[in-house]
Amino acid sequence: MSKECWKPGNMLYPLPAVMVSCSEAGKRDNIITVAWTGTVCTNPPMVYISVRPNRHSYDMIKNSGEFVINLTTKDLVRTVDYCGVWSGRDVDKFEEMHLTKEKATHLSVPLIKECPVNIECKVTEIKELGSHHMFLADVVGVNIERDLLDEKGKFCLNEADLVMYSHGEYFSLGELLGTFGYSVQKKKK
Repeated sequence: MSKECWKPGNMLYPLPAVMVSCSEAGKRDNIITVAWTGTVCTNPPMVYISVRPNRHSYDMIKNSGEFVINLTTKDLVRTVDYCGVWSGRDVDKFEEMHLTKEKATHLSVPLIKECPVNIECKVTEIKELGSHHMFLADVVGVNIERDLLDEKGKFCLNEADLVMYSHGEYFSLGELLGTFGYSVQKKKK
């Protein structure tokens, strides 16, 4: 297999395609689709999202210091794309996409009821990095759909048909290839 060297760029794909809900006093609640997101730390639980400063949601998140990462599913993929294409300056995305606002446990920002997992976040730092600014945040609460719990109470997130983003395209998760540590487990006799 031969390789070709390209100019520097972001080729770390796939990424989760999430809808981030945000609000600010005196403004209409909004949703922005984000793929630049991920885990920063386990203890304390921290995440990040990166947003361009010219986005409508940017000032809402900066001024309120809060946002919710809402995990998305295959059934929501059209909504995910819509919320990434249209600006909250021009449309009410909750109304246009028939999404239900649900009260958060720890924040004033609404959850999106149709999403199976909602991660409540409080901004701890904003890093101005170039085209995007990174909002580092503490996770202050996680809300999960009860239907994703099995009979023993185990959270079965992979049953949710989560959506990922890869180089301009949306995909659902594929087949299970292994579990953490399977490569070093001893074979059963």
